Amino acid sequence: MLDLECFTYLNRSLESRLAPIVIFATNRGITTIRGTDDIKAPHGIPMDVLDRMLIVPTYPYSTEEMMEIAQIRAQTEHMELSEDALKLLGAIGQRSSLRYAIQLLTPSKLMAETQGRTQIQPDDVHQVDDLFMDGKASAQMLMTADGFMS
Repeated sequence: MLDLECFTYLNRSLESRLAPIVIFATNRGITTIRGTDDIKAPHGIPMDVLDRMLIVPTYPYSTEEMMEIAQIRAQTEHMELSEDALKLLGAIGQRSSLRYAIQLLTPSKLMAETQGRTQIQPDDVHQVDDLFMDGKASAQMLMTADGFMS
């Protein structure tokens, strides 16, 4: 959301002896720089600022990576996951987001404890997933429901 004035200030700051480290995160393609009418640049960042950047590309997590992250989080939280529940969390992460899949761990543990088990099973994850919505599903529901957003 930076405009041309902000980039000018940042560029001047980056040239000083005590230059700060600035980290940008963007998913914008070649687009108009804010604050201008017709100047287009990669990521909406002026070329003089872009030339000073080190660009680190990022890629979405694979299902296996999501499962590994969920397993680490479960171990950290002292939770016991069945292999099938772990696979289901990986699939949910691919469908919605890793954050949403990780957020399902605690309610799934509570669901398992309610059933008298210490290990989280796929049924626990399914029940909890049916109770809650991820951000994408919520936004989609609001866009299609009458009276919420117009």
